[in-house]
Amino acid sequence: MAHNKRINKARDGIDREKLYSLDEALNLIKERASAKFDETIEIAMNLGVDPRHADQMVRGVCNLPNGSGRTLRVGVFARGAKADEAKAAGADVVGAEDLVEIVNGGKIDFDRCIATPDMMPLVGRLGKVLGPRGMMPNPKVGTVTMDIAGAVKAAKGGAVEFRVEKAGIVHAGIGKASFGADKLAQNIKAFADAVAKAKPAGAKGTYIQRVAVSSTMGPGVKIDPQTVMGG
Repeated sequence: MAHNKRINKARDGIDREKLYSLDEALNLIKERASAKFDETIEIAMNLGVDPRHADQMVRGVCNLPNGSGRTLRVGVFARGAKADEAKAAGADVVGAEDLVEIVNGGKIDFDRCIATPDMMPLVGRLGKVLGPRGMMPNPKVGTVTMDIAGAVKAAKGGAVEFRVEKAGIVHAGIGKASFGADKLAQNIKAFADAVAKAKPAGAKGTYIQRVAVSSTMGPGVKIDPQTVMGG
């Protein structure tokens, strides 16, 4: 009952049908983020795509200008000098065949996975383990690269990957409730811009159809898509 009471209170004052400006929406979300922890602010974007078609798949990466507020553990598949480079850049777990065995055994002690191109034949064997978690390294999002130090620093600094789901929705955590509204707005605009740039060739009609923002424990607030683009 207390849970329902809290949700109803959080929804109070939010018009479920109205499209708010980005600034209005962030103020409403921040006012209602009252959990005992620093809630994550999440964005959900409904796109005019059908990801069942290869030419309508949307995926990419966005470097949030103000970081995500989340400390990611980064795992790197690399050998020799590249493994040393990964460690020096702050990677949490580094290895080659040994790390493949550990992950294959079901122990995944990282949130983001990066690999050098020469490691991919090995890492490819982990598709059934890493794939369902959305953690398979991919050159399109910069996680298969020779610039290991750059990729590790980007992941640690607030790079968020995105991939459209079956229903045509992209979502991501773009900051914390403790962030200033201006920093959240900058992050959201950067994310929306990255999604816009990832528009696939097969997308027809309106690409970005609906946008909503919410906090971990709070209600969603619909946003006028025009107010998240550019700037």
